[in-house]
Amino acid sequence: MPTPQEPAAAVPRHVAVIMDGNGRWAQRRHLPRTAGHRAGIKAVRATVEHSVRRGVGALTLFAFSSENWRRPADEVDVLMKLFVEVLGREVDELAEKGVRLRFIGDRSALGTRSVEGMAAAEERTAGNERLLLNVAVSYGGRWDLLTAARRMAEKVRDGALDLDALDEAAFGRELQLGDCPDPDLFIRTGGEHRISNFLLWNLAYTELYFCDTLWPDFDAADYDAAIECFARRERRFGLTSGQVRGAR
Repeated sequence: MPTPQEPAAAVPRHVAVIMDGNGRWAQRRHLPRTAGHRAGIKAVRATVEHSVRRGVGALTLFAFSSENWRRPADEVDVLMKLFVEVLGREVDELAEKGVRLRFIGDRSALGTRSVEGMAAAEERTAGNERLLLNVAVSYGGRWDLLTAARRMAEKVRDGALDLDALDEAAFGRELQLGDCPDPDLFIRTGGEHRISNFLLWNLAYTELYFCDTLWPDFDAADYDAAIECFARRERRFGLTSGQVRGAR
């Protein structure tokens, strides 16, 4: 929920982030790409903490996409080991801050240690309500849609759902973020202007914000700039400006 000092419209309820630029950050410093991923952990921590300070209700971070499996094997291996390492190190602090941690994505593609660590972290933080932190791992928007469609088809086939009852709301509930409001604000760092197969359904009416800052350098000031830009936008959801202003 927004803080008492800020109007509701000034603070997005749900922020989604593509954390881009780790590899380029490292290369500019003549370091291996994996060094950039380690450096990016600091930005994750700062973004989570600032989300709590600003009163953001949910934060969804794109950590590893289904397409990232095609990266060089040594980089993927380091990323998976780093993922397990960070899970073990950060979960207690997240729990103390009132953060509920949840993972979305295809867990069948992950190793046993990763899956077990994810389940333990979710259980450890399940009762927290200050911030819902969704971490997308082995996630792809098309995979999400296809998986939801298959579940819906199975329900219709088994007689658990009438075909006439299938609408946007019913379909949306089958998605990975089916119990979470759609993102109000999407942020992508690193200078690229695309959503890269992230939350394809959920981002339909999300305000998009792109910045050149590489992810390891993304800080509270950058986050505030994105929120301030969001607060200046008029969200019409298909209506006219006059209709929106008349509803206020």
